[in-house]
Amino acid sequence: MQVSVEATSSIERCMTVQVPAERLTEAVDARLKSLRGRVRINGFRPGKVPLKILRQQYGASVLQEAMTDLLQISFREAIVQEGLQPVGGPSIEPVNMKEGEPLEYKATFEVYPEIEVADVSSLEVSRYEVEIEESDIDKMVENLRKQRQSWETVERASQDGDQVIVDFKGFVGDEAFDGGEASDLPIVIGEGRMIPGFEEQLKGVSAGDEREVNVTFPDDYHVEDLAGKEARFEVKVKEVKEARLPEVDDEFLKAFGVEEGGVEKLREDIRENMQRELKQKTKSKIKDQVMKGLLDLHAVDLPKALVSEEIGRMRQQASSGAPQNDVPELPDALFEEEAKRRVALGLIVGQVIRDKEIALDKDRVEAELDDLAASYEDTEQVKQYYRSNPDQMSLLEAMVLEDQVVDWVLNNAKVSDEKKSFDDIMEPGK
Repeated sequence: MQVSVEATSSIERCMTVQVPAERLTEAVDARLKSLRGRVRINGFRPGKVPLKILRQQYGASVLQEAMTDLLQISFREAIVQEGLQPVGGPSIEPVNMKEGEPLEYKATFEVYPEIEVADVSSLEVSRYEVEIEESDIDKMVENLRKQRQSWETVERASQDGDQVIVDFKGFVGDEAFDGGEASDLPIVIGEGRMIPGFEEQLKGVSAGDEREVNVTFPDDYHVEDLAGKEARFEVKVKEVKEARLPEVDDEFLKAFGVEEGGVEKLREDIRENMQRELKQKTKSKIKDQVMKGLLDLHAVDLPKALVSEEIGRMRQQASSGAPQNDVPELPDALFEEEAKRRVALGLIVGQVIRDKEIALDKDRVEAELDDLAASYEDTEQVKQYYRSNPDQMSLLEAMVLEDQVVDWVLNNAKVSDEKKSFDDIMEPGK
């Protein structure tokens, strides 16, 4: 078998394959012989039909089948012979497909890019030092109280944080618009759920008041007909309510699983949860820095087949859980940028693992499984689920390998320690 390979780009190959005519003849004869015991032709006993007769009746279809099989077999043999790693299936262009002559074709396909792992010593990575203060726990207790807050009617003018119950009707010019009317709608002033400017104009109102609220819809408003337009709302205030937070008493403690130990036990549990969340968040932030650094250091030509596969996975994830008939076909462009990033990182990380001979640390897998299960009530059941589910375990192992790559980068990059507060890490936008 003769094989020649032309590099048409850094990741595309055009391979010309010529298979000796004898192999095609042998393949056709073998298929014809296999038909003897399966076909019946008048005048011949089963299994005794001459090849010449079989060729006359079945030759064309058998030749096509033999060619198809020989294309697949010879392509696999050729890529092994040339030491190539195709990505996705080839595009086959027949050159000569005549019986009795050498079978010749061109196969065009992508290969995995060659990646040279860059020197990471120039990368700058921040590692965070964070202490959970008592004031952080105080804030968390307040958040828990707010989760269980109640609203009580007050006989005063509204202010920030109050809930007002209103009826309203919206107009653009003198025309009421669809979706611009509501009854008994609760609005919390300062929560930011309404059109910008709406809530602020409800400060100082009392039950029974009527007020005209004027706003401008944002340019990117989801209703195209209203985007960027000025509108007025005729608002009638029905009630003003203020938030009442529950006392941190026995009933409150029991609601969060604290049967004994009082407030100190609640604060201890909160600290443990905060530590766990903080550990995951800081790890994620450091990993993001490392991965961005690796992307910046490596220019990778991406095989279209890998990007297309990743787009398919992302589209499936985006539509999972929704009824099939209710999900529109989302365009590739929606996922393309992120898919390219994921593919590039996968190729770079894989090359680092191979070049630096990073072997999976089984102890770290177990430690990661312990951390993952710690947030569940029945930790052993969670661990057993993972251990009995090869797909889930593979995902966990892949994550640990990525963490080991991050550690390799940190050991070779410029790492500086940076002090941060709990809120800086957990709520950087505030």
